[in-house]
Amino acid sequence: MDFNDTDQEAEFRREVRDWIARNAPTELWETLNSFSFGQAKMDSDALMRHSKAWQRKKHAGGWACLNWPKAYGGRDATPIERVIWQQEEGVYAMLSAVFTLGIGMCGPTLLENASEAQCRRHLPKIASGEEVWCQLFSEPSGGSDLAGLRTSAKREGDEWVVDGQKIWTTGAHYSDYGLLLARTDFTVPKHRGLTMFYVDMKTPGIEVRPIKQLNGQSEFNEVYFTGARIPDAQRIGDVGAGWHISLTTLMNERLAVGGVMPTGFPEMLAFCEALQTDAGPAIEDPDICAHLAGWAIRHLGLKHTSNRTLSALSNGKLPGPENSIAKLVISQTLQEIAHYAMSLQGDWGILVDEADAVDEGRFQAYLLRSPGMRIEGGTDEILRNIIGERVLGLPADIRVDKTMPFNQIPVSGTAPSHPAAARSDIVENRAV
Repeated sequence: MDFNDTDQEAEFRREVRDWIARNAPTELWETLNSFSFGQAKMDSDALMRHSKAWQRKKHAGGWACLNWPKAYGGRDATPIERVIWQQEEGVYAMLSAVFTLGIGMCGPTLLENASEAQCRRHLPKIASGEEVWCQLFSEPSGGSDLAGLRTSAKREGDEWVVDGQKIWTTGAHYSDYGLLLARTDFTVPKHRGLTMFYVDMKTPGIEVRPIKQLNGQSEFNEVYFTGARIPDAQRIGDVGAGWHISLTTLMNERLAVGGVMPTGFPEMLAFCEALQTDAGPAIEDPDICAHLAGWAIRHLGLKHTSNRTLSALSNGKLPGPENSIAKLVISQTLQEIAHYAMSLQGDWGILVDEADAVDEGRFQAYLLRSPGMRIEGGTDEILRNIIGERVLGLPADIRVDKTMPFNQIPVSGTAPSHPAAARSDIVENRAV
């Protein structure tokens, strides 16, 4: 691996730094720098306003969605140039979080599968931040089996009538559009009866219900469809091709989600360096040092694994399965660190209000948010399956329902009645 920029990459990095220095909202730096994963530091309306302003400015300057074609609001940049931008944007990237699904998952799905008219209508507005998108995939009855979804879309002339429920839909309460995977044929095997659409979230018959989380926030939502009518013009690809199209979304998901997840190690190291225990400085305690050493090794491992991806991109190659490995390690590490930090705080560890808690409640926020990390973008179990089957070549699970017509798969209520019905092809097993 070569960690150094080429001459061309170094010149591009200088150009990025110069533009950010001249255009970044420096008045927000202190607030953004104090953000914690799962802990808000700005009210939602103000955050959305600042986020859209920064995205508009990036788009006007040619720095939004760098690797997209210029015709759709991008820059025709190389993958490594996109990575360099992400590295240099730094703390201001937090203003782009509300666009993660649209830019990182929905946009690439449109680029790969939508018609020219659909791309020209929506991609420039996604790139500029004018449109915020969400992803309507997961369902309560499906668990991690995406191909087991039951939301139906029935064709009536030039429209589709949609009924069903989605869950765990990040940002649905503030999104303008959503990417919808629905079942259009119940008589064929589950992977073959799906079709992809996009929907205006203000369509009559769509109801969004925010879900209150452990940390008091409501990033996720239930979304109900009751006779919602979608024009056939908003279908992406052929009828029945939804599963193939969804793979584009899922493959981009792990790169997009994993890239914004913290390990918590730098914060933990700083916390221990400042902490005084009854026995003296925490950083001199052998037990604490042993824990820190283990997390430091993981942190460095993730850094160098990321560097492998960067080297591949720089050489024009596609990254391998590293993003699945990274996401699995990151979510576990953050949860462990949060638990241990709170144990070091003693009785103070039960306080969650940032005004009263130690270190503004950073580790409490990490702990309350971390269970979601181990589900979103693929559960820990599913990621282990991906690594085991796709990387190590281990035998695949038996899936007896894979070739059965969907309406013949045994169910009890709305839940699969056979363990195999809760599993499907490796890439489909996920949650968003």
